[in-house]
Order: sequence, then structure tokens, then C-alpha cells
Amino acid sequence: MVYLHDGTFNGLLTCVYEHYYLEKANGIYPENRFEMELLEQEVHIATDDVKAKKVYDAIWNKISDEAMKNVYYTFLSNDYKKDCYILKYLELGFKMGYKVDNDHTNKDVINVHKLSSKVSKERHRLLGLLRFQEVGDVLYAPLTPDHDLIELLADHFADRMRNEKFIIHDKKRNKAVVYNKKEWMITDFTYENEIDVSEKERDFQEMWKGYFEHIGIKERKNLVLQRQFVPTRYRKNIVEFNK
Repeated sequence: MVYLHDGTFNGLLTCVYEHYYLEKANGIYPENRFEMELLEQEVHIATDDVKAKKVYDAIWNKISDEAMKNVYYTFLSNDYKKDCYILKYLELGFKMGYKVDNDHTNKDVINVHKLSSKVSKERHRLLGLLRFQEVGDVLYAPLTPDHDLIELLADHFADRMRNEKFIIHDKKRNKAVVYNKKEWMITDFTYENEIDVSEKERDFQEMWKGYFEHIGIKERKNLVLQRQFVPTRYRKNIVEFNK
């Protein structure tokens, strides 16, 4: 039997709750990504915030805050089996407590640590690579991350640009962080038109491109190292790499 949920974090936690109190599940998947498996019964689990809260509290109290972070970051990853890995990790965590994260040879721990680390690394990378453009009275930053992580960027930029309205647009998933100088929220968002930046913004972009082209020493240019720091898949949204 596999449990299917609505794709939300509370939906996942509700499935974990039912795994313990309804019937054991062989796997958990979001409904919109599940690929039908032969000989496996599917059960759609409705999200229940009360049940999800109980699992949430149990992770904090019976395992650790580090485990909570690992679970959430893994949930945000793009791996098809991420929720199955989380279930196995939590089964082990509820037996071992906080020591679960010290079991570095257990594949159920390795799977979650690996995905959590990927999300954490991409978050760190994008904090440095995100480029905002002035569009009207809003700063707009498009990106196409590997993982569903724009909410992990929101607090950082809301703290540093608290007097600016901004939009961080995940073009791959058609969603955005929208900040209004007071608080931020996640919302569905699409914008396929060419960005109409202000004349001042256009001048700044040209100056920044000129600075980027001339600051480097031609004889010491290392394109391999540059690709490690700024992978090509991110460059379409970075001003200095667009001619």
C-alpha cells in the first residue's frame, strides 16, 4: 500500500501519522508526481492539520531540531522518492532519538542527509547568485532552482531589504515569494513577458556588465572554476552573463 498526499508538508506529515495509526505504508508520494505501480494499492490521504501537528511535535520532542530541518529540506528536494526516504528516516529516528543523525552508515539516514545537503547547498549558492531588477516600484528576481526552495530565501532578503518591495519568482514551478515591506508570502505566479526595466536599471546593468568584463585578468581566466561557482544552468537569470 502507498499513501498519496496533496503535495504539502502537512499532507506528508498526515501520511506519516496514518502510517502509525491506520495501516503501515510501503511508500508515500505527492499525488501529482506518483507513477502507478503494479500490485500496489493506492490510498489518498486527506491533509489533517491536527494530525500533522502531532507528527511535527513528535519529531521535535522525540528526535531533534536537526532531524526536523533534515526532514523539511528533504521534502523541498526534487527527488521522486523523497517522501519514502523521509518515512524510513523517521521510523529509525523514533527508535533511536537524536542519535539517528550519527548513524552515517545507514542508507535510510544517508538518503535524507544527501538530499537535505543538496537543498542546503543550492540555497547557499542562490543567496549569492540571485539578481534583482528594478521593475516599476518593485524589485524582481527570476530563478529556476533545481529544488522547491524559494521560501528558504525569503527571510534572508526580507531582513536585508526590509524597505523594498520585492518578488522572487521560481519560473520552473510558477510560484513566487512576494514581500510588501512588512511580511512575505508564497503565491502562484506566472510572468512570461519580457521584463520592462527602468532606464536607471538598464544603465546599472550595463555598468555592472562592464565592471564584470574588465575586472578579470585575461591571462588568469579559469572557466572550469567559474562553472563550479556559477553553473551554466543558473546564468540565464544573472545579468553579467547575458549579452
